[in-house]
Amino acid sequence: MYLSKSIDFLQENAGCIIKYRLGKEILKNLTPTEEENLLAQIYQTPYFKLVESYVRPNGYIGNGMHGHSNWRDTVLHKTPLEDGENAARLLSLYAIPKTHPIVANYISVMRDEKKLRDVFSDYPTNIKRYEKRYTGIESGNCLMGLMYTMQAMLGYGDDHEDVRAFQETCLQGFRQVLTISSYDEITEPWPSKSNKYGYRIIDTGAHFPGVYTLTMLAYTQTWRIPENVQMLADALNHINHKMQPSTPFLINTYENKIGPMGALASPIAPFRADDVTVHRKTLTEVAMLGVGKKADIVGESIANILSALDSDGILRMDFNAPHNKHYSPKNIKYPSGYGNVRLEPHYEPRKKEPIGLLCDLTFWAVQFLHLANYY
Repeated sequence: MYLSKSIDFLQENAGCIIKYRLGKEILKNLTPTEEENLLAQIYQTPYFKLVESYVRPNGYIGNGMHGHSNWRDTVLHKTPLEDGENAARLLSLYAIPKTHPIVANYISVMRDEKKLRDVFSDYPTNIKRYEKRYTGIESGNCLMGLMYTMQAMLGYGDDHEDVRAFQETCLQGFRQVLTISSYDEITEPWPSKSNKYGYRIIDTGAHFPGVYTLTMLAYTQTWRIPENVQMLADALNHINHKMQPSTPFLINTYENKIGPMGALASPIAPFRADDVTVHRKTLTEVAMLGVGKKADIVGESIANILSALDSDGILRMDFNAPHNKHYSPKNIKYPSGYGNVRLEPHYEPRKKEPIGLLCDLTFWAVQFLHLANYY
């Protein structure tokens, strides 16, 4: 195998999460005993234990979802993992089986209107979000779109009628992009006295692809027919090559505030070893769509990954460049909707390089190449 050195490095140095995902998803060579032992280790990791401590009696995890960390004098999130979205993302990134009680019970609450209403009745902002939970579903910029996406990330994106319907909504956003040649066709000037940057806005009910609609499709299967896969590749190429925004644009939310559209409001950057701000998580989800090199961004990233892999199979990035220091992956701790991924709990030094960080980067390289059908 071309990446045998990378895999050998991970098997020798990585922690239980990467070893589990490498064996389960890529090599597909775990015995039942090995799988059980690795999962037992994952269940003892600090962040999994933290998520476990935030499970409510009814099965919901934490407070809210992509919400405030504080409400007046009340601390809602002692850590970011007490937010429902971040907790779901961690369970997904750790590949916790969908049958695990924490996951299964969490899904049950997100599909129970009464229990969910109780969860979002604790403070005024949450109450309003719940009442308007479907407003903005066309672009995924609403509470229910977010919850459908988290269900998909946890392995429940294809088994429920409402969640499957959201897949079609997500596809429609990508189809919409292919019908326009300029963002001006679907935006209008933001009539605000403070609009010194010339922002334009998209109406609440407009279909448009964002980071959550991309994630939803990445983690689901029932939409996958050749015509849809080709359409997504065409839409991604259209965004990257023809839809360069002349001015920044945002989406109008139900609260008449302005919220960001996410990474797909502008071209997606390919992987570059000299730029740590590249969203490896977004690139992974693009590869998960099955578009392969039909999407130019995948082909560019494959070439850059291969050129960046050292002779020892390790993916290294330039963390010393001034523009990289502030956004270094060394600073990542918790999962979020917009940040990159960290699977290794610890980044112990190995000479001058944190071994855990090298494992994270190298696993991502192997995973991306695998998803992109490079080998």
